[in-house]
Amino acid sequence: MDDVTFAVLGTGGIGRRALEVSQYKDALTPVAACDRHGTAIDFDGLDVDELLEATEGNIDNEVATDGGADAAAVEGGVKQHGEDLGVVASEQARPSEDPIQDVIDHGDEIDAVLLALPNYEHDFIPRTAERFIEGDYSGVMIDVLKRSRVIDMLDDRREAFEDAGITFICGAGATPGLLTGAAALAAQSFVEVTDVDIHWGVGLKSGYEDNRGTVREDIAHLPDYDIETARELSEEEIEEIIDDHDGVIEFEDMEHADDVLLERAGVCDAEDVTVGGILDVYNDEKPTTTTVRVTGRTFDGETATNTFHLGDETSMEANVNGPALGYLKAGVRRNRAGEYGVFGPAELMPGF
Repeated sequence: MDDVTFAVLGTGGIGRRALEVSQYKDALTPVAACDRHGTAIDFDGLDVDELLEATEGNIDNEVATDGGADAAAVEGGVKQHGEDLGVVASEQARPSEDPIQDVIDHGDEIDAVLLALPNYEHDFIPRTAERFIEGDYSGVMIDVLKRSRVIDMLDDRREAFEDAGITFICGAGATPGLLTGAAALAAQSFVEVTDVDIHWGVGLKSGYEDNRGTVREDIAHLPDYDIETARELSEEEIEEIIDDHDGVIEFEDMEHADDVLLERAGVCDAEDVTVGGILDVYNDEKPTTTTVRVTGRTFDGETATNTFHLGDETSMEANVNGPALGYLKAGVRRNRAGEYGVFGPAELMPGF
């Protein structure tokens, strides 16, 4: 395929790794990156090594609600070794009062936009997408969101995406994303799928400091918390929760967008999908093997379970950002073919 230019909104753990992994993907050129403090734009291609080196230790884990005048930050500390926060620590970047608008204003030269921010508010990603629609952006938007209810918010905007010429791919990381797609493939053996069980294991190889937003969002899935209460937690409170679990946090029957994404693809009912996992904040090794089990009935009356395993050696970053960029490439193909609207990871195969 032709070269693809893309922008990354958010330079925390997911955004940084997306920029890094893109160097190993053919035909991908990162041309813009932003966080709530500023924007780096270079249409000859960002110097990814310089950007990552400059921002190492200066990651801003405070997330603006919308990037504009009504921005509000989540309480949290920044491990900092320089004077500037976030992307502005790079010589390629400049401060900005509205970094998202900076990207929108250059949309004509950006084929795809990866939203690499935790979805602290349910409507954050849909509202951000609306800003791109209002800014006459026509291209691909892709996110790695996890929450089921956000999919409906994006579907409600399907017609607006189509009118704008936007191809939006939602939930395209690891789970939902890679594992949702694996479940859809495993389901092909059956005429009826009765159960999908996704159980993941994550060891934070890049460390808690580089994944503050991801850990906070995962804590929202614990029984005593929700997205609002987790958003209000201080860094000290999060670390106390981690310590109370000895660094290993288990999740059961999570609200995870795999369910609605598999239902909208016609694989099974959302209520037949169960997602859980184990997060080890202190160790690189995965606490358990990530597994997808799809149980169903074949055309000749047999009941069986197809199982898919992720290699224990693959990191969270590899399993989130590899698929995200693969789905980004697939979205560009769809967009250039004139297919607009909202797509899930069970509806298309990622590019390599």
